[in-house]
Amino acid sequence: MSKKVVVLGEVREGALRNVSFEAIAAAKKISGGGEVVGVLLGDAVQSIAEEMIHYGADRVITVEHPHLKLYTSDAFSQAFMAVYEQEKPEAVVFGHTALGKDLSPKIASKLASGLISDVTAIEGEGDAAVFIRPIFSGKAFEKVKNKEGLLFITVRPNNIAPLEHDAGRTGDVAALSVDVTNLRTIISEVIRKSTDGVDLSEAKVVVAGGRGVKSAEGFEPLQELATLLGGAIGASRGACDADYCDYS
Repeated sequence: MSKKVVVLGEVREGALRNVSFEAIAAAKKISGGGEVVGVLLGDAVQSIAEEMIHYGADRVITVEHPHLKLYTSDAFSQAFMAVYEQEKPEAVVFGHTALGKDLSPKIASKLASGLISDVTAIEGEGDAAVFIRPIFSGKAFEKVKNKEGLLFITVRPNNIAPLEHDAGRTGDVAALSVDVTNLRTIISEVIRKSTDGVDLSEAKVVVAGGRGVKSAEGFEPLQELATLLGGAIGASRGACDADYCDYS
């Protein structure tokens, strides 16, 4: 049976994160030929909505509000619930990111829904879909199937390949007005530490070191190699604890 599946896209610095496209690919398998609806929440997301369609979404709903510029659980849950009440999907897909790991269980619990988190692969399609996820710190994998009812899943970045980009693909982009109010927390400013290079969570190449590097200076050649390869620098917990490399 075909299903309507909603995908929450994630935006960082005005652009869609790659995990958004991976989530669309997962949604396509879950839908079994049904409709895949992209959702974007933010203060200015209308201009990038068509990118979700180019990667496989059938249509996109945007919710724009000043309180959605920066993520807070209250604001995003209010906006997303408004979309859910309008669409009534059979399944919802998030990225297994800081945002997705915070928001998905909150919404799923409100709707008394099942949640399968950290999915790395999907076997089968539609009602026959089986979700594979790591357990015991990645030492084993389990296969999980949703028996019935509304399903929430989160997909681990860099595991499910996105569909091929099709710039000629078209679909409807609709704006939904939501009054985001009664927030317990409002973020007025975010001060980010200056960082260069590729986001570690989305890097295709990671150059990593540990205590064996022996010093902060020892990490400098690794950083140069990461830059040369267009990748990100990684480090073990021990190396970070020894101040060889920054935790971020």
